Amino acid sequence: MDKTKYIKEIQELTRQLIRNMSFLDKTGASCCGTTLGQCNAIMEIGRAEEISLNELADLLKLDNSTMSRNINNMVEQQLVIRELDPMDRRYVKIKLTEEGWSIYRTIEWNMDMYYMSLLRDIPEEKHDQIMESLALLLEAMQNNKCC
Repeated sequence: MDKTKYIKEIQELTRQLIRNMSFLDKTGASCCGTTLGQCNAIMEIGRAEEISLNELADLLKLDNSTMSRNINNMVEQQLVIRELDPMDRRYVKIKLTEEGWSIYRTIEWNMDMYYMSLLRDIPEEKHDQIMESLALLLEAMQNNKCC
C-alpha cells in the first residue's frame, strides 16, 4: 500500500476511534453523573491518590485556571478536598472525598466492563497486537503534536 493510502486510512480509522470514544463519554455511560472534565479529573486524582493542581492540569492538558475552576466546583460538590502540605504551604494536595472515591470506583468498574466486552469481540491471539499497536500510536502522537 502506498504512503498516501496509509495516511488516509490511519486518519480515517483514528477519526472513527475518537468519534466512538467521544460518544461513550457524551452518553455519560462511564462518568456517573459527573461532567466529562470532572470524570477525567476524578480518574487522575484517584490513580495518583493525591496530586497538585499543576500536575493534574499537566496530565489533563488544561491550563491552571481552567483546572482550578473545575477543582473549585468539585470541592463545592464534595468530590475532592484540598489540603495544604505541612512541609510546604505553597503546595496544595488534591484528594478524593469518600463520595469522590465511590464515583472513582464506579467509573473504573464501568470502564473495566466496557473494555472487557471489547476484548471479547477481538480474537485472543490479537490482544497483544492491539496493545502494541495502541502503545506505538500513542507514542507517535505524543512525539508529533498537531498544529
